[in-house]
Amino acid sequence: MRQGTRRGRALAGAAIVAGALVAGCSAGSGTTINLYLSPEDHMQTLVDQCTRQAAGRYRIVYNKLPRAADGQREQMVRRLAAGDDSMDVLGLDVTWVPEFAEAGWIEPWTGADRAAATKDVLPGPLATAQWNGKLYGATKNTNIQLLWYDDRLTPAPPRTFDEMMAQSQRLKAAGKPYEVVFTGAQYEGLVVFYNTLVASEGGHILSDDGKSVVMDDGAVRALQLLKTLAGTGITDPSLTNQKEDEVRQAFQRGQAAFQLNWPFVYAAYAQEKPQDVGHIKWAPYPAAAPGREAHGTIGGYNLAVSTYSPHKREAFEAALCLRNEESQKYQALLDGEPPSLASIYTDTTPLDPAKPANATENPTMAQQFPMKDDIRTALGDAAVRPLTPAYQNLSTVISKVLSPPAEIDPPATAQELRERLADALESRGIIP
Repeated sequence: MRQGTRRGRALAGAAIVAGALVAGCSAGSGTTINLYLSPEDHMQTLVDQCTRQAAGRYRIVYNKLPRAADGQREQMVRRLAAGDDSMDVLGLDVTWVPEFAEAGWIEPWTGADRAAATKDVLPGPLATAQWNGKLYGATKNTNIQLLWYDDRLTPAPPRTFDEMMAQSQRLKAAGKPYEVVFTGAQYEGLVVFYNTLVASEGGHILSDDGKSVVMDDGAVRALQLLKTLAGTGITDPSLTNQKEDEVRQAFQRGQAAFQLNWPFVYAAYAQEKPQDVGHIKWAPYPAAAPGREAHGTIGGYNLAVSTYSPHKREAFEAALCLRNEESQKYQALLDGEPPSLASIYTDTTPLDPAKPANATENPTMAQQFPMKDDIRTALGDAAVRPLTPAYQNLSTVISKVLSPPAEIDPPATAQELRERLADALESRGIIP
C-alpha cells in the first residue's frame, strides 16, 4: 500500500513534459541501471527522459513491482537477502528505510550526492529517509491525509473528532449522508490512522530510539477515540474492509459526509464527477481533543541505491534525476503525488511553460493541487511512523490487535500491544 497511495490521473497532453524537462542525447548501449518501483502511470516518461540525459553512459530500465506494498517489500527483501546484484535503484516506502539500512542492503548518501538529495526537502519527508544519523534515501514524493467534506452537507468543517462525530449524528438524524469513512481494514492503513491519533493525543507507541515499547497514556486515549468512532453507528458497515480506494468510493458515491484520506481523492473526484467537484472541500485533520494539535502521519516513497549494485555511481545519478525538481513537479501535476521539495508548492508555472496554462492539458500546481497550502502546512507538523528496522513486524501486530476497531477495550488492548510489540521488536512470534 502506498502511504500515501498514488492514483495516476490520465491527463491529455502528457507528452508536453518534453518541453518542461531538459532534453538530452539519445542513450546508447552503455550500462543498464535497473529501477525497482511500484507501478506509476507516468514514471516511464521520466525514466526515458533521464536515460536521454545520461547521453549514452547508461540507460534506466523500469522494473515494476507489485501494486500492493507487501508484495513490493517481499520481492525486494528476498532478492537483496540473496545478494542479487541486478537491482540498482530501489523505491522504498517511507517505513522501510530503517529495515533496509540496518540489514546493509542500501548505501548511505554522502558528499555531493547527499547535498543534492537534501536540498530544498521539507523536514518531515527528510526524516523518513534517515536512519541512525545517516541519509539512506532521496525523497521521491511525500503524502499526508486531510479531512474531506461536501459543503452542501457541511458548510463549515469540524475542528475536532468530537465535533465531527456530533455533526455526523445530526446529519444521520436528518436523513442525510452522514458516515465518517477512514481506512479501517486490517492492514497498514489502520496503523496509519491509529498512529495519527496517538501523535495527536501527544502519545508514543515506541521510544524515540525505536528500541522499546511505550504505549503511554496518549496511546491509550487514542485507542478510546478509535473505539468510540467505530462503535457509535456513524461509520460505514464495511469499515473493516475499507482501504484507501474503498473509502474514496464511499465518499464519492455520496454516502459519507466526512472522509479522512490522502489528496489523491481530489484528482479522482475531479476526473469522475467534474460536475460536483466544486463542492468538495478540504480542511486540516481534526484534532483528537480541544486544545490539542492534529499530527497527520507522513506517507510517500524514497529512492535508495542497493549495496549490491555494480554501478553505484550511475545509480546515484539516476536516482537524483528521477526525483529532481522537474521530475517531482511532473508527477505532482500528472500523477497527483505531493512533492517533497518546498519550492514546488509555490511554483506558478504550468507543466509546459511555453504554452498557456490549462487545467486539463497544461496544469499548474494551483489547478491540480488547490489544497497544496494545507498539505504544506500539515507536513510541517506531521508524525512519522515508529522508526525501527522491525517496523513490518510492528505493523502486522498493530493491525491485527486493533481489528475490528469497535471491539477495542482500551486498557486491555494497550496491555496486549505492549506485550506483543515487545515480542515484535525481537522478531518473536511474528511472520513478517
